[in-house]
Amino acid sequence: MQNKGLVKLFALLFGLVSIYQLSFTFKANQIEKEAEQIAQSKFDNPDLINQEEARYLDSLNTQEVYNLGIASFTYNEVKENAMNLGLDLKGGINAIIQISVKDILKGLANGSKDPVFNQALEDADELQTDSQDSYLQSFYTAFDAIKGDTKLASPDIFGNRSLSDDVKFNMTDDEVKGIIETKVDESIVSAFEVLRNRIDGFGVVSPNIQRLGNTGRILIELPGAKDKQRVIDIITKTAQLQFWETYTTQDLAGYLLQVNQRLVEANEAAEEETTEQEEAAEEVDSTTSAIDELTGQIEQDSTAVTTDVNPLGIQSLGNGGPVIGMFLAKDKEDIMAKLNANRDLLPAEQRYARFAWGIQVEDSEFVELYAVKSNREDQPPLSGAVITDARQDYDQYNKPAVSMQMNAKGAKVWEDMTRTAYETQGFIAIVLDNIVYSAPGVSTGPISGGNSQISGSFKLTEAIDLANVLRAGKLPASADIIQADEVGPSLGQEAIDSGTISFGLALVFVLLWMIFYYGKGGIFADIALLLNILLIFGVLAGLKAVLTLPGIAGIVLTIGISVDANVLIFERIREELVKGKAQKDAIKDGFANALSSILDANITTGLTALILFVFGTGPIKGFATTLIIGILTSLFTAIFITRLLVDWYVNRGGKLDFSTSLTKGLFNNVNIKFLQKRKIAYVISGILIAAGLTSLFTNKLDAGIDFVGGRTYQVRFAQDVSTEEVMGTLTDAFGSVEVKTIGNDNQLKISTKWMVEDNSTEADEMVQSTLFESLKPYLPDGMTYQEFLDGSGDAKVGKMMSSKVSPTIADDIKTSSIWAILGSLVVVFLYILIRFKRWQFSLGAVAAVFHDVLIVLGIFSLTWKFMPFSMEIDQAFIAAILTVIGYSLNDTVVVFDRIREFLNEHSKWSFGETINRSLNSTLSRTLNTSLTTLVVLAAMFFLGADSLKGFLFALIVGVLVGTYSSLFIATPVMYDTAKTGDAAESLKKKEKEDEDEKA
Repeated sequence: MQNKGLVKLFALLFGLVSIYQLSFTFKANQIEKEAEQIAQSKFDNPDLINQEEARYLDSLNTQEVYNLGIASFTYNEVKENAMNLGLDLKGGINAIIQISVKDILKGLANGSKDPVFNQALEDADELQTDSQDSYLQSFYTAFDAIKGDTKLASPDIFGNRSLSDDVKFNMTDDEVKGIIETKVDESIVSAFEVLRNRIDGFGVVSPNIQRLGNTGRILIELPGAKDKQRVIDIITKTAQLQFWETYTTQDLAGYLLQVNQRLVEANEAAEEETTEQEEAAEEVDSTTSAIDELTGQIEQDSTAVTTDVNPLGIQSLGNGGPVIGMFLAKDKEDIMAKLNANRDLLPAEQRYARFAWGIQVEDSEFVELYAVKSNREDQPPLSGAVITDARQDYDQYNKPAVSMQMNAKGAKVWEDMTRTAYETQGFIAIVLDNIVYSAPGVSTGPISGGNSQISGSFKLTEAIDLANVLRAGKLPASADIIQADEVGPSLGQEAIDSGTISFGLALVFVLLWMIFYYGKGGIFADIALLLNILLIFGVLAGLKAVLTLPGIAGIVLTIGISVDANVLIFERIREELVKGKAQKDAIKDGFANALSSILDANITTGLTALILFVFGTGPIKGFATTLIIGILTSLFTAIFITRLLVDWYVNRGGKLDFSTSLTKGLFNNVNIKFLQKRKIAYVISGILIAAGLTSLFTNKLDAGIDFVGGRTYQVRFAQDVSTEEVMGTLTDAFGSVEVKTIGNDNQLKISTKWMVEDNSTEADEMVQSTLFESLKPYLPDGMTYQEFLDGSGDAKVGKMMSSKVSPTIADDIKTSSIWAILGSLVVVFLYILIRFKRWQFSLGAVAAVFHDVLIVLGIFSLTWKFMPFSMEIDQAFIAAILTVIGYSLNDTVVVFDRIREFLNEHSKWSFGETINRSLNSTLSRTLNTSLTTLVVLAAMFFLGADSLKGFLFALIVGVLVGTYSSLFIATPVMYDTAKTGDAAESLKKKEKEDEDEKA
């Protein structure tokens, strides 16, 4: 091997840099563990423990906590350099946000009332339910279908004053479309920046926010975030800040009393009508049964309620200030509807009054009602667009508040508004997203300079978040959460623990097996393997990549890939030794001969991982990332580091035969007639595929919410529960629900499509609260709703994880998954065609891949109803399928490489004999690699996280079937399509010519 010194230097530097990067992770874990212990020593309440832990860590942010001699680091810097853990390991919240393009279009059209425009928007909503087009494209399709003579450049649509510099009246629709596409994209970019600025101020370690393609979708990942509602508020709050003059109690108290009186009169009229109907009924039938008496009593009670003297529910009137009345918070929607339905009672000078609720004080059942002085256009004198800065502050009573600074234009308007309020002894309401946060009077004269403050019943975190939102600016359109995953921290810790144990046991087995099978050579392979693992984690930490649970599975799979490279090398060296070559020559030729197979096998696996990275999101992208990194580091350690160690030992006079007394010559005399058994294999495979296809059409697959949409919750109970009993209870509440045991019998996965079309936070809350109420009989006595949501406490009972996927994004995930699989097949077909220069090889490889995928799908279809773990078809399953494709190709390519080699070396052998001997010569490698990979996967399957069992089961089946197909499907199919004399001779001739050219 050339340049040994350079390889040694690179390996040393690479290893030291990896250790340096990982040291930050160990230090961060140490500090966070200390913080947790300190908090637990002070408090017993989980919420107080979390708050104290956060307070302690915040106090260390700018303090030096890590000193390496040549450099020192604060806790903030340590956190930034530590390895990022994904949601499934650390807990937290992942969401995909849909910025409403519909709202953006309405804004660009200045709220147009044009009937064609508005009908096109409604039609676009319908088209989006089963279309892969963007919303904008659906709008254009809908508009073109109904436009008639209407043009997009019409003054009533996009040819308005706001767009006059861009859209001209004489423009064609196609010209306007280009402009609107640019404007929509600018709005989405603006929304992205607003959300990014908000998230940056949220306070979690290593948040991730990225725009998904050219859609209006934005991915947000917040590892470690625990307060879901706070995250939702930060993300979805449009931050429409407005300043309004207000009416006072004296102005509108009379209106409230008039509305109340009208409602009283309407109830009395209804009561009289009911009484007349009852008297008529008595004349028809004077005999009243017991049931009739009961019904009459219910009606009588109901009438007593409706004739109450206070149907509006006024708890009290205001005391002369901006509050015009106090009401019960639970009746807000009903009260607002009654007020707006009776606006005709408002005096003419108050006809544009707009009612708004005040912020509800925690633990209070009452809420204040305000009325602001609106106008025909419903535009405030001053909006949040003038805010240039906002910060968390404290008011005169030392309570949390938010101070704001306005630009010059805003400062002038604010001075005029405060002057008017001062002179008229009026009030100015500060309204954020239609909620009045405060309505102060002005007692010291006009306020100049553009300074203002929002005070109210804030918690400190609420004031911080509000300042952050105002500073970042408002969203240009509403933001809906169309996909969300929430993982509790306790479940994340369990995933880390189980993943570490399974990883450790699998690694120990692989290390011992390599020594058992290859003797001293196995020790060198183990050293390279351990270095490989160090490099993988070091690269992940250095690249700020996120480590997820599927990512750990990717690293575990990398162990198999790394072992495979060393197995290929050692098997080739053993073959050279059998030929009688000297030790140094055998080692040199063994490494050289194995290189082609190693590269081909890793490139095919790498291509599928790359496609997975492109099409995947979240944890699946994490799996692909670790797999790609693992492939690269495996190639380096297997080809260079193992070679360095072997050469070092041999040059010192050591003797290596790459076997032990038990494994020496183990597969030397094997002579299985694989081709003669291919027809039996075809029949067996045909039966398995036929059974699987039959089941796929009848039994179907267990489609997860990734592909159909819905909400899923993982709930843990204090004791074992009956799946059927819980399903019966939940069916009454949700109508349609699926309940499965996941892991132990005290843990269920509950999925429902109830309210699946509604992406609002209110719908999320309704589904979640309904779930809690329905599960109460199975939960510990006295468990509160908040305790259920936290899924914490000593027993760790309650909601451990939740996911939500809207039907639209589910359809997109399904489509991208299909393209990912088809794309990987096409790429691999082309790669093998280029490498082996014969379509028969490509056909054999792709036939084997189709065979493997169909059998895995068939087994899932046949068994999902009775397996004791979830076998949902979701994004993780697609990752498993693509990995199976990569593994199957890995095996097949190694066999094909040997066939190509034997075709050149043994021209006198028949085509069939060449293939049989090729298969037999690679059998040791095939079984070794399959065994080590299976043991690693089995350890993860039996000891790892429950959420990965379906994913790992697919990989286990895939490895077994992939090993079988490379021997009995891929090669026989290639043989059957090329077995005619001319084709076989052509293959041999071509291989000979290729070798001559290289020579």
